[in-house]
Amino acid sequence: MERIERPYYPIIYVRGYAMTRDEIVETTSTPFMGFEAGSTKMRQAQDGSVVKFVFESPLVRLMKDHNYRDVYEFGAERRDRISPRCIVIHRYYDPADPAFGDGRTPSIIDAATSLGRRIEELRDSVCGNNAAMRRDFRVYLVAHSMGGLICRCLLQNPEVASAQTRAMVDKVFTYATPHNGIEVGGINLPNLLSINDLNNFNRTNMGKYLKVPKDKVNTLGKAEFPPQRMFCLIGTNSRDYAAAHGLSSFAVGALSDGLVRIANAYVEGAPRAFVNRSHSGYFGIVNSEEGYQNLVRFLFGDTCATAQLDITALPFPPEIEAARRKGKKIQSSYYIESTVAPRGAYTYELTSRTQANQCAIRRSYDEMFNADGSVSREARSPVLFSVFLDSGRIMAGSEIAFSIDLAVCNAGYEVDGALFLKNHIPGEHLFRNTLVLFAKPADGGGWRLRYVWSDDQWAGGPKNEAELDAARTKAIGIVQQAPDVFSVPLRSAKGFAAELKLSLSAWQ
Repeated sequence: MERIERPYYPIIYVRGYAMTRDEIVETTSTPFMGFEAGSTKMRQAQDGSVVKFVFESPLVRLMKDHNYRDVYEFGAERRDRISPRCIVIHRYYDPADPAFGDGRTPSIIDAATSLGRRIEELRDSVCGNNAAMRRDFRVYLVAHSMGGLICRCLLQNPEVASAQTRAMVDKVFTYATPHNGIEVGGINLPNLLSINDLNNFNRTNMGKYLKVPKDKVNTLGKAEFPPQRMFCLIGTNSRDYAAAHGLSSFAVGALSDGLVRIANAYVEGAPRAFVNRSHSGYFGIVNSEEGYQNLVRFLFGDTCATAQLDITALPFPPEIEAARRKGKKIQSSYYIESTVAPRGAYTYELTSRTQANQCAIRRSYDEMFNADGSVSREARSPVLFSVFLDSGRIMAGSEIAFSIDLAVCNAGYEVDGALFLKNHIPGEHLFRNTLVLFAKPADGGGWRLRYVWSDDQWAGGPKNEAELDAARTKAIGIVQQAPDVFSVPLRSAKGFAAELKLSLSAWQ
């Protein structure tokens, strides 16, 4: 009997919504229900040529990179002698296929209840009667779209599974899950729209099966499962979602993955990343390198990094400042962009929040400034990202290295209600640079962090030592143990000033 080795727990994949009977039959006819889907796309190589980039699928990569196995043998699903490093598909749609069941489509509660039973059966199959293994047994839930709501129903609805069963869930990773429902034309799908179970995404109905108020459906409510252990991967590409011949993308609109709006795709308090992928299809979020790299670092990584930006000076152009001093009313918006990639990344980013991808952080003038034009102390400091890193994947030196492309720009100014275009220069940033960070555990405990601004010098050259911000050490970070919080100054010749607060913590 194989031993259970943290962090390589069994993975249960929970697929998303199938609207029609044909779609249900199509998915039940496949052994891995989409987790085996890969993609082949073109990219430009360093020599200028355009070549194929092949992503083999998360299933294949987990098998090749981390020695996971499926549970099929001789055309059947094994029920005993299963390896702890296994990938199991939660086939909750089987009863809806007349070939396998009675043709009745299971509800969210039905699917969550059967997921609980599947976890218990998997524990028995992996551990047998070994008391120590049964005590150590845990699972990872990996879910796409509606599958994430099924996982949350299991964790949040006490009528679905026992506390013992819920405690066996170690982490949850969701791709493009409508944690706050689905909206069409800015309106949540109505509860009356029960055809093909579309009311699964109505907030009133969600509140019932998630056991939370309808205005709090993107929270875990009273569940004991900590939101820090639920990762939300958010798609930002609405253009390439081809479902319903593009009508879904058109109806849902921009600022979405073509089906789920960005603002509805996360659980409050959970770490999240943004990738320029659509809800599904050839450009889909599950069959993407970005999705896989976030998945394996969240499940198997050992380091968490979270960044927050404290802006202390946000200057106006001279003409706008002169108008402000004359008592004219100034209105503007600011975009904060951040893109994170680990050392060695060539074809992917862990997260990217940019204007081009329609997901940059936006702050309005009124949110940022006092009446006298100074930056308000009450201005919210945005969390730029939470990423997970793996010291076992270090390819050079002894430090975990990752880069952050940072940019702050203005979207345009209004002076006394009129758009100020005379001296507007498109793409004129208040700040823009690439910060390369080098982190490793320090002697005697804690962390050491060094950095380089790579637009100014080579990343392999002399590095600056980041200062530990003792006053903020317990203030941010998404892990339970207190992180070390470092402060990195941001300055520009235009007068922009800020402090990047970066927390580092061990992740288990």
